Amino acid sequence: MRTSLLIHPDELSKKWIDRLADLKVTTLGLHPRGGRWAVSSLEDLLARLKTPEYRALLDYAADRGLEIAYEFHAAATLLPRDLFDRHPEYFRMDREGKRVPNWNFCVSNEEALDIVAERAAEIVRQLYRSGDRFHFWLDDGHDLACHCPECTELSASDQQLVVLNAMLRRIREDRPEARLAYLAYFDTLAVPSKVTPEPGIFLEYAPMEKYVAKGNDREERIAAEFRLIDPLLDFFGRKESRVLEYWYDNSMYSNWTKPPKSFTPDDEAVLKDAAFYREKGFRSIASFGCFLGPDYEELYGEPDFSAFGRVARA
Repeated sequence: MRTSLLIHPDELSKKWIDRLADLKVTTLGLHPRGGRWAVSSLEDLLARLKTPEYRALLDYAADRGLEIAYEFHAAATLLPRDLFDRHPEYFRMDREGKRVPNWNFCVSNEEALDIVAERAAEIVRQLYRSGDRFHFWLDDGHDLACHCPECTELSASDQQLVVLNAMLRRIREDRPEARLAYLAYFDTLAVPSKVTPEPGIFLEYAPMEKYVAKGNDREERIAAEFRLIDPLLDFFGRKESRVLEYWYDNSMYSNWTKPPKSFTPDDEAVLKDAAFYREKGFRSIASFGCFLGPDYEELYGEPDFSAFGRVARA
């Protein structure tokens, strides 16, 4: 079973690397912050990757047997919003029929897709010591798809897959073994119905609903999300399939605001969920582990990852 813990790039330290290696975790995940920080945090990561000090940390991680992966929301970096004044046709149409530069972009515009694919390939070249599994996520939220006459025939899932296919074809010109994650999350949980994945697209299932669902229908919404697992696995295949959990995501539990709050993991949930995912056929299990870096330890002491270590060793 492949395992990974994702942290913000500024939280990386030799101690964190040793912790993962000692837990027998297979992959170090670096996750620049999303939301309104998505562009600046990705720029910060790419700047860090050019420095000898940060590269030395990643070299040390590789020497300790860790694969290095990068996972980030990248839509606004792949198609910069400042192109909107010259090329509004690159950007999505909202439900009122207006082109807007706020979320994602128009996946039916071939010029926009070419820009996105080329910029993805440029970023891949900067991801120091990365493995062959890449994670370029679109924007984060609900109802962010394009509603232009061409795109409206495609679901949010189909639209994401159009973008991923274009990126992967370009990335594979430089990295023939590259694989690219389809993030099943919020509006893209439904199985694509009109677009077929390129070879090398793998499922990354992120069960966010069970953490954010509220109201009287909460349990049904969570159950509905889980019912989509088998269709997604059937569509994308189980061989490369991956779960991205929130068991250790102290950024979420701290409402994405520092200083971080004190955090106690739910070990029972970690072990129960991991067993469930294995039974379903997932081959890789990851969790966010953000806001548990050096500043957290100064406040509260070392975080407890013992349950995840049991998952990694299983």
